[in-house]
Amino acid sequence: MRVVVTGATGNVGTSLLPALVADPGVDSVLGIARRLPKLSLSKVDWAAADVSRADLVPLFRGADVVVHLAWLIQPSHDEARLHAVNVTGSERVFAAAAAAGVRSVVYASSIGAYSPGPKDRPVSESWPTDGITSSYYSRHKAAVERLLDRFEAEHPDIRVVRLRKALIFKCEAGAGIARLFLGPLVPRRLVRRDFIPVLPSNSRLVFQAVHSLDVGEAYRLAIVGDARGPFNIAAEPVLDPDALSRVLGSWRFPVPPPVLRWATHASWLLRLQPVSGGWVDMAHGVPIMDATRARTELGWSPRYTAEEALSEVLGGIHDNDGLPTPVLEPDRGGAVHRPRTPPRTADQEASR
Repeated sequence: MRVVVTGATGNVGTSLLPALVADPGVDSVLGIARRLPKLSLSKVDWAAADVSRADLVPLFRGADVVVHLAWLIQPSHDEARLHAVNVTGSERVFAAAAAAGVRSVVYASSIGAYSPGPKDRPVSESWPTDGITSSYYSRHKAAVERLLDRFEAEHPDIRVVRLRKALIFKCEAGAGIARLFLGPLVPRRLVRRDFIPVLPSNSRLVFQAVHSLDVGEAYRLAIVGDARGPFNIAAEPVLDPDALSRVLGSWRFPVPPPVLRWATHASWLLRLQPVSGGWVDMAHGVPIMDATRARTELGWSPRYTAEEALSEVLGGIHDNDGLPTPVLEPDRGGAVHRPRTPPRTADQEASR
């Protein structure tokens, strides 16, 4: 089997590639990124391409599966550029996959594609995916869901899988996540995995997380199997204010959603940090996902809890941890680690 992965140098790509390398059913992998990494893996070749403008058909030709991970989160003040990569780029990826005769497309959707929903009970993959209108990230994820709806109708012979994932963390993504969501003004040393003194909270600030290596395994299962359709990917437990306060050793500071939103958006407008108020709206709005289908139909089971994933990334931010790729490389003086591949359980080996 030959697999092509767009956006292969990011948080998820660097967890997926080792999983594919370890799979005897995968013969070769082509990793596509805008900038080539200094990362060397057996079975993996690299190609530099921007999905918003490159001719992708020659890169996809001969592939059995195309995995589309390429996505921009920054620059958040340039939505035209983000749309060109996220939405138009995705449309170009799907069209090129069909033109190249690819048999399967696996797409990186997100919890952010979902319409507003409940925080007190989980929802299945049937929940509407119209997004949170004030969040560019959510709007783009919802727009690509509509593109895939049309693509599946036009190409019923192509197997399409959508993984709708919770927040994805690992320690080696620490430096990259800090650049995307904290910006240069927040001292990394203030971020600690075991003690964050004050935690803004309210009853809607409830979210889910999953370890990047577990997401990589979910993609591997989607690639080598025959599943179709959407799958929610999230680990337990749900991270509500009580759980976050316990894990982080924080004092909960009640902040009403409008106040938190206003403070975040004002500081974004002043370019003090890179996250707009739409991210707060999305955090408050998206539902809790039920990952039962991933467990029963993909055979996926997370090896890390949501709390462990969160603790890891906080440690990675504090330590300026990273990997030798342009997306995840640490700031000057930070640590570089190679992707980790934990031992598989007997059940996971049997599911291969």
